[in-house]
Amino acid sequence: MQGNPELVKKLDELLADELTAVMQYMVHSEMCDDWGYERLHKLVERRAIEEMKHAESLIGRIISLGGTPTVSKLNAIHIGPDVPQQFQFDRSAELEAVKLYNEAIHLADKVADAVTRQLLESIVKDEDAHMDWLEEQLDQIQQMGVAVYLSTHIRE
Repeated sequence: MQGNPELVKKLDELLADELTAVMQYMVHSEMCDDWGYERLHKLVERRAIEEMKHAESLIGRIISLGGTPTVSKLNAIHIGPDVPQQFQFDRSAELEAVKLYNEAIHLADKVADAVTRQLLESIVKDEDAHMDWLEEQLDQIQQMGVAVYLSTHIRE
């Protein structure tokens, strides 16, 4: 099926965001592992896997709409030197992702592509949940202090 070119382009832009998120979360996850924060390592790694599944879904949809997914493009990756900065960078990325997904949902409505809209709505729910989790972690760091917060993430 030939999809709307503007929507296919938007899906490809979202794919770049997802692939960037995978890389950013993988690096943050491995840094947490290296620092001995086993619990955080696993939690951030799970988010990277969720983002990878989003990328896979977008690739499938782009192909089904007659497009060719661009998997070689990443946006700027922001690596935090410590856990609070990592969470800030990740939160900013999720906030931007929610905005972009909502724009894409509006476009899918405009071009009457209900299947793409449904996919995008499913992904934006996950992105919103990621953002909520990151905000909770930042609130906990502020309330407990970073040392106490991190001490709760040494073991799973």
